[in-house]
Amino acid sequence: MNLAEGFSTGLKGLSANKLRSGLTMLGIIIGVAAVIAMVSIGEGAKQAITKRIESMGSNLLMVRPTRPDEDKKTEITGYSPGLTNEDGVAILKQCPSIKNIACEVTLKAQTKYLSQDWDTSITGTTPFYEVVKNFHVEEGRFISSQDVDEWKKVCVLGKTVVKELLKEENPIGKTIKIRNERFVCIGVMEAKGQTGWRDEDDIVFIPQTTAQKRFTGDTKVTGLLVQTKGSEVDESAISEIEAILTKRHKGVFDFNVRSQQEILDTMQQVTQSFKLLLGGIAAISLLVGGIGIMNIMLVSVTERTREIGLRKSIGAKRLDILMQFLIESVVLSMVGGIIGIISGIGLGIGVGKLMSKTMSGGTWVSVVSLSSIILSFFFAVSIGIFFGMYPANKASKLDPVEALRYE
Repeated sequence: MNLAEGFSTGLKGLSANKLRSGLTMLGIIIGVAAVIAMVSIGEGAKQAITKRIESMGSNLLMVRPTRPDEDKKTEITGYSPGLTNEDGVAILKQCPSIKNIACEVTLKAQTKYLSQDWDTSITGTTPFYEVVKNFHVEEGRFISSQDVDEWKKVCVLGKTVVKELLKEENPIGKTIKIRNERFVCIGVMEAKGQTGWRDEDDIVFIPQTTAQKRFTGDTKVTGLLVQTKGSEVDESAISEIEAILTKRHKGVFDFNVRSQQEILDTMQQVTQSFKLLLGGIAAISLLVGGIGIMNIMLVSVTERTREIGLRKSIGAKRLDILMQFLIESVVLSMVGGIIGIISGIGLGIGVGKLMSKTMSGGTWVSVVSLSSIILSFFFAVSIGIFFGMYPANKASKLDPVEALRYE
C-alpha cells in the first residue's frame, strides 16, 4: 500500500462513521484552537503593553521612596527627610544629563459634581508632567507654575472622570469637589487608554503643593519622574541621581531609581511567561484528544478484526496493516488540526475585538503567529502518530487464522 492509497482508505474509513470520527477529532480541534487562541491573545497583550510603555519614551527614570526594614527604622529615623520636591530641584540643577523633572503626589479620593460622584486617582504634580510622561491636554490647559506656587485649587480631568461625572457637559470652568474641597476644572487630558487592566484616563491632576497642603499635610512626594537629555537612559544618569539623593538623605538609601526600559523588559518577560503558560495549559487538551484517538482506533481494530484477517490471508504484510491504521489515526489528527487552526484564528481575533471594546480608549489586537499554527499542527499530527501506533501495531500482529474466526 502506497501513501496515497493509505490516505484514501483512511478518509473512506472516517467518512463511514462521521459522528464517531467527529467526536474523536473534537479533542484535537479544541486543543489546537485553544493553543492558537491563547498564544495569540498572550502575544497581543505583550504587544499592547509594550506599545503603551514605549509611548512614554525610553528616556524616563522613576525615583520612588522605599520602606526601610523594621530593624533599620529606629536607626535612620530623623536622618532622612524622605523623598521631597527639593530633591527634584537638586537633581535638575546638579545632574548634567537630566532635561526635565516632575513630582508626583498620588492618593485615592472621591470626586463629586452635582449629584454624581466617582472614586478616582488624584495626582498632584508640576507643569513638566505633560512633557515627561508624554501625556498632553486635549482641551483647556495643564497645571502652570503659578498654580503650583499659589496652591491654586484647579484640576485637569482624565477622560474617564469626565465621562463618569459630567456625562455630556463641557467640563471646562465647572467646579468639582475633591474630598469636599472645591476645584475648578481648567483642562481635559487626551485619551490614554489602558495599560493592562489599569485605566490611565481615570485620573485627576491638581497642583503638587495643593495636594500636599490640602490633603497629605507634609512635603513628601510619592515619586519623581526624570527625563534624560538623550533618547536612551545611560547608567551615568542613574549614578548621578543616586549620588545626589544619598548625600541629601545623609547616607540613607531610602529610594530606588528605575528606568522605563527596565520596566519594559520586566513586563515583556512576564507576558512571555504568561503566553507560554496559556499555551501549555491549552496543549493539555491535545493530549486528551490523543487519548480519544487511541481509544477509538482500538475500537476500530476490534470491529475490523475479520477484515484484517482477510487482508492478511490474501497477502497483506504486517507493515501494510500497520500503515493502514496508523494513516487513519494521522488523518483524524490532521483533519482535526486543520479545523482547530481555523477555529483558533477565529477565536483569537474574536477575543481581541471583545477586549478592545471593553478597554477604555485602548486597542487590543490578538496576534496570530505562523509559528504557533505550525507548532500546534505539528503537535497534533505527532499525537496522531504517537497514540495511533499502539492500535496499529496491535492490528498488524493479529494472527490471520484467529482473526478470520473472530465474531
